[in-house]
Amino acid sequence: MKILIVDDDPFVGEMAAAILACDGHDCRIVEGGVEALETLASETFELVISDMNMPLMSGLALFAELRERACAIPFILLTGDDPEPLRAEAPGLADCLMKDATLEDSLPKAVARL
Repeated sequence: MKILIVDDDPFVGEMAAAILACDGHDCRIVEGGVEALETLASETFELVISDMNMPLMSGLALFAELRERACAIPFILLTGDDPEPLRAEAPGLADCLMKDATLEDSLPKAVARL
C-alpha cells in the first residue's frame, strides 16, 4: 500500500515508516499539512497517516480539508492525547491511535484492517 505519513517530528515519521515498511508498504513522509495537501495534489496514495498536533495545520484540520475537497482517502490520526474525543469529533477517521509504545503493534493492525 502507498502511504503518506504526515508528521512534524522527523523521528516519529521515520519510525512509523519503518514499522510499515516491515509489512511491505511504500511510505512517503512529509512534515506538515500544507505539504501533505501539495503532495496529494500531485501523487496518489491509498492511505494518509497524520500526527494530530502540528504547526500551521493540525491533523484534524488536514482531515477536514481533504473531506471538503471530496478526497475520501482513508485517514489514520496519531495523537499523544486520549484518542476517544478525537474519534467522536471526526467519526469519518479510519482510526485514531495513541502515539506511544503500543504504536509498533497498533499501527500495522489498523492498516491491515483497511
